[in-house]
Parts: sequence; C-alpha cells; structure tokens
Amino acid sequence: MPAIRPLSETLISQIAAGEVVDRPASVLKELLENSLDAGATDIGIALAEGGIKQIRVVDNGSGIAKDDLPMAFARHATSKIASLEDLEQIRSLGFRGEALASIASVARVVMASRATGAAHAFALSAEAGSIGAVEPAAQPPGTAVEVDDLYYNTPARRKFLKSDATEFAHCEAVFTRAALSRPDVTFTLRHNGRIAARFAPTDPAQRVEAALGPEFAQSMRSVEANGVLRLSGFAGSPAYTRASRDAQFVYVNGRFVRDKLLSHALREAYRDVLHGERHPAFVLFLEIDPRGVDVNVHPAKIEIRFRDPRAVHQFVFHAVAKGLSGTAAETPVAIASPLVTGSSIRPRADQAALGLAQPVASYTAMFADRGSSAGAAAVKSPAREDPDAADAPPLGFALAQLHGVYILAQNQQGLILVDMHAAHERILYEKLKGALESRAMNTQKLLIPSTFHADRVDVATVEEHGPTLSQLGFDVTAISPFALAVRAVPAMLAEADAAELARAVLRDIREYGASRVLTERRDELLGTMACHGAVRAHRALTILEMNALLREMEETERSGQCNHGRPTWYQMSLADLDKLFMRGR
Repeated sequence: MPAIRPLSETLISQIAAGEVVDRPASVLKELLENSLDAGATDIGIALAEGGIKQIRVVDNGSGIAKDDLPMAFARHATSKIASLEDLEQIRSLGFRGEALASIASVARVVMASRATGAAHAFALSAEAGSIGAVEPAAQPPGTAVEVDDLYYNTPARRKFLKSDATEFAHCEAVFTRAALSRPDVTFTLRHNGRIAARFAPTDPAQRVEAALGPEFAQSMRSVEANGVLRLSGFAGSPAYTRASRDAQFVYVNGRFVRDKLLSHALREAYRDVLHGERHPAFVLFLEIDPRGVDVNVHPAKIEIRFRDPRAVHQFVFHAVAKGLSGTAAETPVAIASPLVTGSSIRPRADQAALGLAQPVASYTAMFADRGSSAGAAAVKSPAREDPDAADAPPLGFALAQLHGVYILAQNQQGLILVDMHAAHERILYEKLKGALESRAMNTQKLLIPSTFHADRVDVATVEEHGPTLSQLGFDVTAISPFALAVRAVPAMLAEADAAELARAVLRDIREYGASRVLTERRDELLGTMACHGAVRAHRALTILEMNALLREMEETERSGQCNHGRPTWYQMSLADLDKLFMRGR
C-alpha cells in the first residue's frame, strides 16, 4: 500500500471546516455575513444551548433561486466573485464560497429560500457532506438557515467546546459586531426561546448606545476624517477605559477585523491620555479603495493586509488623536470620570509657582478685589432660573480650595471639582510639547545656580550631550568631577526644583540616549518635566490663580486627563446634588 495516498472528500471537507468553523460563533458569523451580503434589512437569530444544539438565522434578503440552491453547498462556489480582478477588489463580506460547505460537513443543515420575485420557496438539507433533493417549502421572501448538532460527527472536536453559557457569550459578541456595523438593519437575538437583544434601525450613535451601553455612549467622541481614506465612528473618552479589549471594534469596508497595524495606530493615539494598563473603547469604520487592502489572508477573513500600511497607520493615528484632543471647553460634562485623589507631593508656598497666563480682562476685573478666602465667600451661587448663568465659561468660576488639593468651582450645570496638580501638569505638558516641536523652548536663568552631587556618569552625560540639554531648555555645567550646577531651566518650569528636574532629565538621557529621548521617549520625558513643574498639593492659591487655571484648562487640548491618563476634573450636576440630599422627594 503506498505511503502517500489521497484523502477522502469527507475528510478533506472536515479538515477545511476546521479553518472556518471552530465554534458556534464562527458558524453564526458566516451566516450573518451571507445575510448582509444578500441585502437583508431584518435578521433574526435563534440559538439553542449556546448554539451547540441549534443555530437558526432568518433574513429578508434577496434569497436564492431554486436552481442555485444545491450550488450553495458546493465547495468554492459563490455568486460574489468570478475572476482574479474581483478577488483583488473584494466588496462583499463573503467571497470564498466555502462557508456553507464547511458547516454542512460538521453539522446537519437545512436551508429554505425564496428569491426576490419568485412565487414559491424551496428548501434542501445537507448532512456530512451529502446534499439532499430540492423540495417545496413555506418561506417568505428571503432565506432561513438552520444548523443543528454542531460536530455531531466529529466528537473529538465537540469535546473542545465550552459550556453553553460560554459559547453563547461568543455568539453574542459576533451578533454585537454585526449590529454595530449596520445600524440600518434590524437585528434580533434569541437564546433558548427568550429574546436576548433586539436592535431596531437607527443612526450610528444610537446603535452604539444600544449595543455598548449609555456609559460608553456618554463618553464617546466623534471621529471623522476624509481624504483618499475615510475614518468615521466614535472613540471613547480616556476616562472610559476597560480592563480588557472587549469594547474595541474596528471595521474596514464594513468588515470587522483584528489588525496589528490598526491596533498600534490606535494605541499611539491614546498613549498621551490613557491611564496605566487600561484599554480604550472605540467603534471605528475605515473606508478604503478595495484594491488597497487584501482580505484574502485567512479563511476566517478577520485578518487583512494593506498595500500602503504606513499611510493607513498615520491617517488613523492622526484622525483619532485629533478626536481625543478636545479642550475642557469642548468636552461634554456628561463624560465626567471618577474622582481621583491628588498626588502625594511636597508642598511649595511660592505664589509664582503656577506660571499661568493671567485671565482675560473680564475675569481679572471680576476677581481683582477678592482675596483667596474672602473671594470664596463673595462668589454667589446663581439662581437656577437666572439666564445670565448661561454666560459662564465651561468650567465656571472658582469658589475655594479643598485640602489644598482640589479646586471647587461652579458652572451652569452645577459643581466642578478639579485636581489642580493633574490639570496644571497637562497644561505644562502640552506647552512643553509645542515649544520643543517649534524649537522655541524659552529658558530662565537662575539668579543663584542650583548645585548637586553627581556621579561621573552624570558629569560625562552633561559634557557629551550639552546640545540636547540646551534644546530642552537647560544650562547645566560641571563644577567638579562630582558636582553639577544648573544655571538655567525652561522658563515655564522656573519654579520647579531645578536640581531634581535636572536629575530626572539626565536619568533619561543616560538610560536611553539623546536621540531616543528626543524621539520615541520624548513624551515620557516631557511628562516627567511637567510633573516636576506643576503646582504642588497643599499650595494655597488665590481665587485669581484658580480662575486662571480653569481658563487655561479650557484652552488646552486633552485637558480632561493628565499625561498619565488620570482625570483632571469631575462634574456634579445640580440633579446629582439634589439626589444626594434627597431634595424634591
């Protein structure tokens, strides 16, 4: 008997099925894609036992003609492409012509369909690769596919399936992805006879809220960028983060994908505003010439390749970064994030430490005659019916400080709480970035140089990287083999501890090298510098200074978070306060 011999057609089909059908969710994905490709506007899904026992998908799409029904189960038979040119510009979700054949090789399948304009419906069944005869059926226009007993004939695979609840959760995720991609389509999901979800046709924003919940919807920011490529959708506020990537949805030409290039671009867009190891949430749709993307990478069709990956990366990165870069004045108060405590840092009493621009003339006149304590009492709470509340700036007017850490302010909606260190840190960080990019880092000479003990490596770093330090706004010189003197610092950080600031910068330069510090490590370095320069906790501010900080926040991009991703302010509405004190009950 020869060692090399052909496999049976049944075994070939079952092997191929493993690339397309690995669990009930993958069956559901293929059937949903077929329904959407058929132009369905109403799709109903019914699952039994997590989809293991049964998956039934009914749509009102264009249907399949009687003579075409047997070919629907033939391997590599499709109505969606006919030539190599078609393959190079895929416009449909499905195109390989193997999904139904693969499903039928590992399950019992019945399909009934009535083509548009046809007087009658017809059905056929398939099992273990064997296709039955076409028979008349009762079916409205559209198609119904029922898949029973998945992996009934391959018990080795069936034992790898998880619990009904787990398999249903995966099916529900596929359902949600499809529903987000087409807000114009009605989707209904039933499990074990009960409705689990139903989405009526609506606009994209409302579909996102229905699918992902009001908390994400209240936090999301619109993303819109047009050119040769088009990106649209919603990016969650950095204040709305997740412990996992379960709320990340990216579609390319309507197809849900997982792509490393796009994932990297999105991580970079959030890098400046994301806290710790948290993950952002987003629903984004990239539209590209089909000839510029290859979707024929894997049978599951979830992986893609771009012909010009760098251009796509930069386009997505800049579009999302712009969507996240709104100032506090542009940020809806409804996206307020949980309150965080202030930094545990050294107090400074120097009143010039803020380094903020003076408020505009009207604010100066309003607060010029108020001291820090008297001013708090002098600011009256406007009546709720007073239309002049409407003229207040977005973050309102300062009332007082709380424990030297938070600023209390009132705006038209109610009470604003501001973490003054985190807010000032973001302001300085954005200013430092702008100054470095424009090569306009103004320096401030110190009246008395700040000296500190240094080891030989630090001294060598200063001598070797003087131009880099100068570009960052520093004048540091060696005064002995073991001591350095800081003679100038960036002007906006003039009130920071010069020695500690210089130590932090030298630490980064010696560890990563000058070129990396000014390129890939730039934001981390500037963040460290901003943290050293920001107003410290327990520092008493006057009403004038507090209002100056609020006005700067309203003018600064990304001011809703510090550069570590923590929120800088929190809104409590009058309704929240009324509820707290049970008013109106």
